[in-house]
Amino acid sequence: MIHEANRLKRLPPYLFTIVDRKKREVMDKGVDVIDLSMGSPDMPAPKGVIEELCKQARVDGNQRYSRWDGEVERKLRVTIADWYMDRFGVSLDPESEIVPLIGSKEGIAHLSLAFLNNEDIALVPNPAYPVHFNGVIMAGGILYNIPITKENNYMPKLDALSPEVVKMAKLIFLSYPHNPTTQVASLDYFQEIADWARQKNIIVGHDLAYSEIVFDGYKAPSFLQARGAKEIGIEFHTLSKSYNMSGWRIGFCVGNRDILKTLAKTKSYIDFGIYRAIQYAAIKALSGPQDSVKKTVETYKRRRDLFVDGLNKIGWKVKKPKATFYIWAHIPLKYSALTSMEFTNLLLEEAGIAVAPGTGFGEYGEGYVRFALVEKEERLKSALERLKKILELEA
Repeated sequence: MIHEANRLKRLPPYLFTIVDRKKREVMDKGVDVIDLSMGSPDMPAPKGVIEELCKQARVDGNQRYSRWDGEVERKLRVTIADWYMDRFGVSLDPESEIVPLIGSKEGIAHLSLAFLNNEDIALVPNPAYPVHFNGVIMAGGILYNIPITKENNYMPKLDALSPEVVKMAKLIFLSYPHNPTTQVASLDYFQEIADWARQKNIIVGHDLAYSEIVFDGYKAPSFLQARGAKEIGIEFHTLSKSYNMSGWRIGFCVGNRDILKTLAKTKSYIDFGIYRAIQYAAIKALSGPQDSVKKTVETYKRRRDLFVDGLNKIGWKVKKPKATFYIWAHIPLKYSALTSMEFTNLLLEEAGIAVAPGTGFGEYGEGYVRFALVEKEERLKSALERLKKILELEA
């Protein structure tokens, strides 16, 4: 008999696979499923970016392996540095403080692999984007979940950690704007984190995937804007959300040069970099007009307003998030006896609506579900009509 590695057995069930399987079962029965489960943007990438990809895909030299010192590779790093300066006022050295990634998820997982020994603790707020904790387990490190709840504004209480845990901690993951809870952070908060991490000599890995998906005048800061943050921190970014390029698999990591050197070393043993045509397209996205990003945000704002107002109107009380394209919703009182997975199944079976169960993001997501606003407004209206019927049913 062939046995998988023990570290795989330590991983929690990937509930999104279970949701996908259930979704397929319901669809096979002829049900029109409105899929709000996965944070995969439904809008197209910018037209000029797609055209650049097609153009560069026809160039023979772009079919070869990517090289760190290649022309497009250097240009991409310079473009990322320029974008960071324009957006956050953060200065980056393209040669030592930027590492392009095959999507930010890959880089986050490899950070744990690069730094965690068996006796090292990684501090991970819970609930969280799953790779934050799954990457720790896959790397063989010690996962220490920090509960973040509505009561503590979904912010980890670091002063409540025991000295023993802090002493063994080598790495902490953060992500604001936050997936799944939609919580946002201020630069003052990042300054507190930077000061604490420098004092404790703990690496900070900040996931900034949703920096541009913001509303109502809120502007998401970079962790690297905090004084001294670059001494102990790196920041992950992606083109998946802002530019609707999720399937293209391109992101980047910036910040502390020593941390990034080790991350790049780890990656060098595993991958050959990013397809060059996609790198050219990423340069086009980051350096070109940002009108498409503005339109994307406006679309998500309309969807947010429609859906949140609609939920409140039918008696499901939620607040409008300041960022991301998610709605983090507590299970309605009449269904509060159900787990988040059971309620997810109920919505699929009774309403034909797919959502993400809160426990897919960790045990402290229990009691919640996450809606991803990745369907057009008419579909969202239909979802609200179906949800209204569910709420009116006798539980």
